[in-house]
Amino acid sequence: MQYSLTYNGTNVAIDSHGGELVSFRDSSGLEYIWSGDPAFWSGRNPLLFPIVGNLKNGEVSIQGRTYRMSRHGFARDNEFTLLEKTDDSITLELRENRATLECYPFPFSLQVCHRVMNDGFSTTYRVENTGGLPMPFCIGAHTAFRCPLRAGERFEDYAVVFDSPQTASMRLLSSDGLLTELREPVLNGQDSFPLDRSVFSRVDTMIFDDLSVEAVSLLNLETGHGVRMEFSGFPMLAFWTKGDTDAPFVCMEPWHGCAALTDETGNFTDKPGCIVLSAGESKTFSYTVYTR
Repeated sequence: MQYSLTYNGTNVAIDSHGGELVSFRDSSGLEYIWSGDPAFWSGRNPLLFPIVGNLKNGEVSIQGRTYRMSRHGFARDNEFTLLEKTDDSITLELRENRATLECYPFPFSLQVCHRVMNDGFSTTYRVENTGGLPMPFCIGAHTAFRCPLRAGERFEDYAVVFDSPQTASMRLLSSDGLLTELREPVLNGQDSFPLDRSVFSRVDTMIFDDLSVEAVSLLNLETGHGVRMEFSGFPMLAFWTKGDTDAPFVCMEPWHGCAALTDETGNFTDKPGCIVLSAGESKTFSYTVYTR
């Protein structure tokens, strides 16, 4: 089911399948979220839970048992239930079910709240351990923005821009989508890097774990137009598009967790970025997108 929120001329659409915000149009009617055209990629804004990225051999060990889970977890493939809808916000929830318990043996509450604003939207995730045993999990966003945004622009007109100069390298993935120890320098005292399809064709995903930032912008450097994402509680940041095509979108992805390491033990609690909630404990994560 789809829900809509309107606030001072801006409009968002939210899909209960996956709990995703799937559209944001500003007061002029300009759409910022990728349409999900399956000719390129059918996703739009999936919520990554309870894992981010691939598992080693598709398997993970939890409490001595082996479980299988597909890339990025199951939240994006499940139907969320409406908890609350106000004039400017909507809160949806996913709880465990028979299918989730077969691959992730924990009762939980995963709530996502989307709020519309004059110049953007905010998304908040709340994860609660509703069971009696410690519950490990990872979580991440995967928001796809149209790029270019306006007619007459090119993908290459845009750049990823930070608020301050950074020295950072991207982590490289193996051919089977696992995180290696290899790094490639990207920034050496610069505050931005241009979009380059050849890079995405070569590395698939640009993954950073050494940025000292809590905000990132995707901007047309000539016009200054684009989007700014502010996030908290996410130690990793990734960028992805279909690099071997002319796909007109870029995903900006704050993560708490990542693909399995090539030399990982296979235990869930050993995964990079893994969070463990005690019985009854909860944790909240959020990000906000502003249009420019």
